[in-house]
Amino acid sequence: MDITNQPLHKEEEGDLIVFYQNRPEFLNRYEGKEIQYINEAFAVVHMPVSQLSMDMVSKYGYAAIPKLYGLTSERDVEASGINRLRNIPSLNMFGNGVLVGIVDTGIDYTNPVFIKADGSTKILSIWDQEMETGVVSDELPFGTEYDAEQINQALASEDSFQSVPSKDENGHGTMMAAVAAGNANIKQDFRGVAPEADLVIVKLRRAKEYLRRFYGVPSKVDCFQENHIMWGIQYCINQAVELRRPIVICIGCGTSQGSHDGRSYLATMMSILGDVPNIILVTSMGNEGISNRHYYNTIQANQEYQLVELQVGEEDKEFTMELWGNAPGIYSVDITSPSGEYIPKTLSYLRESREIKFVFESTIIYVDSLMAESRTGEQLILLRFFQMTPGKWIFKVYSEIDLSSGFHIWLPMGNMISDNTYFSSPDVYTTVLSPGSATIPITITAYNTTDNSLYIKASRGYTKNNIVKPDLAAPGVNYIAPNQNQEFVSYSGTGVAAAHTAGIIALILEWSAVKGNQPYLDSLDIKNYLIRGAKRVPYLSYPNKDWGYGIIDVYNSFDILKMDFLEG
Repeated sequence: MDITNQPLHKEEEGDLIVFYQNRPEFLNRYEGKEIQYINEAFAVVHMPVSQLSMDMVSKYGYAAIPKLYGLTSERDVEASGINRLRNIPSLNMFGNGVLVGIVDTGIDYTNPVFIKADGSTKILSIWDQEMETGVVSDELPFGTEYDAEQINQALASEDSFQSVPSKDENGHGTMMAAVAAGNANIKQDFRGVAPEADLVIVKLRRAKEYLRRFYGVPSKVDCFQENHIMWGIQYCINQAVELRRPIVICIGCGTSQGSHDGRSYLATMMSILGDVPNIILVTSMGNEGISNRHYYNTIQANQEYQLVELQVGEEDKEFTMELWGNAPGIYSVDITSPSGEYIPKTLSYLRESREIKFVFESTIIYVDSLMAESRTGEQLILLRFFQMTPGKWIFKVYSEIDLSSGFHIWLPMGNMISDNTYFSSPDVYTTVLSPGSATIPITITAYNTTDNSLYIKASRGYTKNNIVKPDLAAPGVNYIAPNQNQEFVSYSGTGVAAAHTAGIIALILEWSAVKGNQPYLDSLDIKNYLIRGAKRVPYLSYPNKDWGYGIIDVYNSFDILKMDFLEG
């Protein structure tokens, strides 16, 4: 096999993720292919896109194909108890000595909220995965890395972007970084949660066109590949290890693809890393709660099938739909188009891949059925629709065994599909996105600090395998923060809440790791301290599928931390 560190980011190069677990023999089947290592557990195999046909699920398995992730996007900082924390001299925390890693759409490094009083940047480095005009380090497979010295030189020049051309065209990454660790802007009544923390930024590369075509995601939609996010996380960790500093890494994007049980490769990687002291991972719950894109039902032992109605909008010509059956059930599906054309049910083979063409309409459906998907052992029926006819589609889901069995169906998240495509009888629960379904990382939902109500669009728990998610709630509605144009605008979403939480965790890491009070806390430790200190109301039972364990109150959590420290 050809191990390489040369850039393999081009559109004609396809990607497969391999969980090789530091056992090179797991890569033997890819002899002759280009291979790059993310870390000691994961690698990426590159091959020409021409070799990745529409049946690559049956050839390589569903888990190996990178999933596509979309964005989940100081006003009332007091709501989380932060100002009270700073008013106590012995706990005057601002995130000093801590790194905050943001893996997102990049950053406007020229914004004053990221520039210190002496004119220097608070950004230690930017890895722009799309830029190929700067210096590439040996550790990076593609893109360009800019360090603080280069950024400072750019800030001192007349045309900053001539020297460091990395930009955030979307604004989401700029917002996330500012909420977590931005400087104060008195005029706009804004201050990041941990303004003295330093930033490590990854600008994610936009997903390749071959994957967009495979999943039916429009070119105009901002979305990102799973393997690029994994590389971004590893880059942040490498920076922290080199500097010997604690880091909190915030992921403000997610996907509705996959089994929703924390078993995707990205979720697995985050759970592994979340066990490492002083590497804390926080992610968003998602905003799919009222999107009508999730269906759940049970087929009873004496019942032949359940009928699922899907309304398809005019603008949604290409998209995917995933049916995940609960083991030990065996499932098959038949299809009726809006014109009444009928397709008999899929066969329950161990591994089936077929193409369905309709006689009276131009729709083409690719069906991949895996009886035991490699990461979960549960059945997956993946349907990919092309030239989709608008109107009501009817799917009958059959059970092939005499046991009561449940199944989930998910549509794509966010703006990968319009609001005009939806299930007629949706289920708001189990709408947590990946990697928010990962067990160890801290998964955050959003609430409105004005009336203490849950963000109406927030995804709901639990995971498919009944793990409690969300873990906690943080401010995330009408949150004023800077965008890519240095304007302060209102943001809402669980991504905002995750960034707010990342700032809170930076304060905890300053007390625990930088000041040496409890120097070896990991993601689970900090999650549990936040849960113990969370605000809960007496009329709700906790944990629950909406709020998790309650609303973050870092002041209460520090009280518990301090007592534990004094008693220890």
